[in-house]
Amino acid sequence: MERRIGDHIKRVEQELTSTKHAALRPLKVNVPQYTVLRALQQEPGLSGAALARRSMVTPQTMSSVLSNLEGRGLVERQPHPIHQHILEARLTRSGHALVRRADDVVRDLEDLLASRLGEDGAAGLLAQLERCSQALTDWTAARRAAK
Repeated sequence: MERRIGDHIKRVEQELTSTKHAALRPLKVNVPQYTVLRALQQEPGLSGAALARRSMVTPQTMSSVLSNLEGRGLVERQPHPIHQHILEARLTRSGHALVRRADDVVRDLEDLLASRLGEDGAAGLLAQLERCSQALTDWTAARRAAK
């Protein structure tokens, strides 16, 4: 089998997601829900559309995730002060508490990965991943410019 960078990145991403699902299960939260909670912790007031883009899911999927979180009392949505048809999502007190606990769980997994790589290895991996990201951004920009 051919060794391709994209295949390896995808495999590790799938393994990480699967491990996060298992680690978050005792908190009764899944990875998409954790992603939304964390995004709202970092930037309160995001719309469902913005959260969908950040989470790389469809708006319909995000609507379901937000409804579930709202039903559990972890998120509340209110109309935007100017654009009344846009609902802004914010964490409730319970949402803040849960995302802190969930983030501790995920951080432990990330620390495990970093410990396997060592300090220099982890820093090197992050630098290499940043180079990969920049290469893809440059490719996309060049394609747009060529049109």
